[in-house]
Amino acid sequence: MKTTTALASALTLATALPALAADCTVKVGVLHSLSGTMAISETTLKDTMLMLIDQQNAKGGVLGCELEAVVVDPASDWPLFAEKARELLTVQEVDVIFGNWTSVSRKSVLPVIEELNGLLFYPVQYEGEESSKNVFYTGAAPNQQAIPATDYFLEELGIEKFALLGTDYVYPRTTNNILESYLQSKDIAKDDIFVNYTPFGHSDWSKIVADVVALGADGKKVGVISTINGDANIGFYKELAAAGISADDIPVVAFSVGEEELSGLDTANLVGHLAAWNYFQSAETDTNAEWIAAWKERMGADRVTNDPMEAHYIGFNMWVNAVEAAGTADVDAVRTAMYGQEFPNLTGGTAVMLANHHLAKPVLIGEITEDGQFDIVSQTTEVAGDAWTDFLPESAKLTSDWKDLGCGMYNTETKSCVQTLSNY
Repeated sequence: MKTTTALASALTLATALPALAADCTVKVGVLHSLSGTMAISETTLKDTMLMLIDQQNAKGGVLGCELEAVVVDPASDWPLFAEKARELLTVQEVDVIFGNWTSVSRKSVLPVIEELNGLLFYPVQYEGEESSKNVFYTGAAPNQQAIPATDYFLEELGIEKFALLGTDYVYPRTTNNILESYLQSKDIAKDDIFVNYTPFGHSDWSKIVADVVALGADGKKVGVISTINGDANIGFYKELAAAGISADDIPVVAFSVGEEELSGLDTANLVGHLAAWNYFQSAETDTNAEWIAAWKERMGADRVTNDPMEAHYIGFNMWVNAVEAAGTADVDAVRTAMYGQEFPNLTGGTAVMLANHHLAKPVLIGEITEDGQFDIVSQTTEVAGDAWTDFLPESAKLTSDWKDLGCGMYNTETKSCVQTLSNY
């Protein structure tokens, strides 16, 4: 923001002005890959932010000041994310950043955000095991996606053997460490869990799919839990189809495949495979119908909505309300005003921002349909996001509370604030 004084003046005059004030601007950084392997997923989130900013400006901006989007392209290059974040905060002087998809990009940005006391809203499911005072995590933690999806496999589909397939970076590896521990606590033998990692953009899936098929040679029911990210998903699902593997044979539940990714695939052979998110376009609510209509009017009838879009929708509106409540876009003031913020989600409930910088929101599991949408087969009430899992020993004793304890890694046994974990 240009000046705090300008904001204060705008607040005083807001009710008297019919249009946005010309002498103050609130800058919103948009940090999403518009090229490279992650562009398939992230370009839509850039478009989402531009729509949200335009909608807010049509309502009068924030505190009478116009919102200005500052868009950069970190190009699916993880070190470049850090450079672009620094540019947004020091050169462009943005007041807030909405961005990132992969955890490796978020980890790259984190030191910069903390050093410069920036504010990042991160909209994608992730592995947990982190709680920064400079980040609000509006995507799902493992207990809001990975664990419920695994329970669905165990309880509803009777899966006995698990193939944990992921892209080789921090989110899949940490999530699968959690799931391996969780599955063994559910009496799934270690030998019945197959784990495999592939690089970003991986395209040759024939051997891996063959290995998954071989896992069921003893007659036990096999399921795939997929943390494959980006355009590698296209090759994976094509290979499944080429091998004649249907959802009845070996069901797949994906954590990074939504409507946007499916829009580029022939979904005829994917019917019945699953995804776990906190939102699907097929959710039948009036609010969602309005959101979809606005999106399609702006972007075209063929463009779909998805879960990370809803996370930006919730996070952005909470941020706007926090700025209004604080009377300033100052990071420290906005952070304090964020605690307890509530905003209606698109699936019929209410998202709540917790003191651990995570949301409480519902968990949905959907089956892929022929039109590239999802038939919602399971939906919970709001689940509180947990920054630290109960299924890794060092994490189980940690909690995060930035509101009252001022700590993201509070050890409940020693009653002290931890600075680092020995295994991270």
